[in-house]
Amino acid sequence: MFVVNNMGPEETVHSSSGKMLRGALWGLMLVVSVVIYGSHAPLIFLCRVGGQLPFSSSSVVLLIELSKLIISVVMLLIWDCKSRHLAVSCRLAMPYAFPAILYGANNNLVVHMQHYMDPSSFQVLSNLKIVSTALMYSIFLSQNLSIQKWLALSLLTVAGLFYSYGGIQDLEKQSTDTHLYISLQGILLMVIYCLISGLSAVYTEVTLKTQKIPLSLQNIFLYSFGIMVNFFVHLTESDSQGFLDGFSVWVLVIIISQALNGLIMSAVMKHSSNLTRLFIISFSMLVNGLLSYLLFQLQLTLLFFFAVFLIGLAVYLFYGIK
Repeated sequence: MFVVNNMGPEETVHSSSGKMLRGALWGLMLVVSVVIYGSHAPLIFLCRVGGQLPFSSSSVVLLIELSKLIISVVMLLIWDCKSRHLAVSCRLAMPYAFPAILYGANNNLVVHMQHYMDPSSFQVLSNLKIVSTALMYSIFLSQNLSIQKWLALSLLTVAGLFYSYGGIQDLEKQSTDTHLYISLQGILLMVIYCLISGLSAVYTEVTLKTQKIPLSLQNIFLYSFGIMVNFFVHLTESDSQGFLDGFSVWVLVIIISQALNGLIMSAVMKHSSNLTRLFIISFSMLVNGLLSYLLFQLQLTLLFFFAVFLIGLAVYLFYGIK
């Protein structure tokens, strides 16, 4: 049986160039996400005044959610307003309340866990969410990952552990910041944190892929619930700071960059998967390490370069070998 291709030479060229352009834009989007993830911690450090953050963290999170909502509305009006799949109903919107609540719970859990473990232990153990996300992905999306891919994801986890444990160090504080501790409550909370992180990410991916409506409309649903949850969190804070107290240019950069990254992550989960997201987060550690070295003269240790090697090996195992 023969298939006749009615496309002329010019149409074939245009189709090929269109695919190349989309591929280039997708690659650029992933690189931007890696840079944003990696620069988040250094940007927060630049915001510090006297070693403390001068602004309310809940205000920043709320403004990030609001920025994502505004951008999503603009994108809907520009590109999707004439879509035949455009529909607004409670049935379509309600599924996004669940991940918004989970994200809000985890944001508060991060703060609560600091009472039961030191920051270094939190940074090391939080990398276990790579395993929990992969496990949830395999269960809820019925994806039977090969042993080779599980090995690649395990290498990402080990790379995160090495990087967090001592990939970068402040030479002036090495002798004073050596007291590590974690309680049984801290371990239990960390397990809950990792499970919620994996569940919220995979649930969001399933919802985005199941609904046949524009991504911009899905984002509007998600971020609307996110604003409601974070507004409630902001009201319950005992902090007496004003909403915009302590804001600076760096805070504005954080809000814009995190809003952009949130939109990119939605596109990744709808058109790719959470596994791609895990590789983005892992690569961001390298950006974070290099920025910490360039901006704050922190030392890159052998563990950092070993983490780089493990991430490269994980990418090769996951994508390279067929």
